[in-house]
Amino acid sequence: MLFAFLIATALGIAYLRHLFAVVMLAGMFSLLSALLLLSMDAADVAFTEAAVGAGIATILMLGAMALTERQEKPLKSSMLKRLPALAVAGSFGALLIYAMFDAPPFGDPFAPAQVHVAPYYIEQTAREIDVPNLVTAILASYRGFDTLGEVVVIFTAGIGVALLLGGFVFRERSK
Repeated sequence: MLFAFLIATALGIAYLRHLFAVVMLAGMFSLLSALLLLSMDAADVAFTEAAVGAGIATILMLGAMALTERQEKPLKSSMLKRLPALAVAGSFGALLIYAMFDAPPFGDPFAPAQVHVAPYYIEQTAREIDVPNLVTAILASYRGFDTLGEVVVIFTAGIGVALLLGGFVFRERSK
């Protein structure tokens, strides 16, 4: 059911031309993605998706939309000019689908992550870190640099958007 809602939301995003509706549907898509992740018992990833995707990204898009038109301008280029971009996106999508066939089935107890990595975390976390929640211990200690990197990426994206919007506002006021 969630996949059907995701597909319907994605089609709505692709076909709508009113930018406010597109931003709201993108926020809904992010929340639906968070629900899907939550249904697969990935609560930490679901919370991140909800906070960043539906929260921060929607607010940034609404802020950017306040400085732009309300409707998308019609394209004047022909379909032939957009064909290379469509070919690249289609090729990348086909590559991702091809790569999925090499992944272990969802929940496979003999997947490499379950056989090699998970037992180490389960056995060593209490002794090395002494944090009662295993997920918190992994994110804060074992993968601390990875988490720090994600924070840096989000911060850098926010600063970049602020600088872009700031430059746009400065140009508009000086005219």
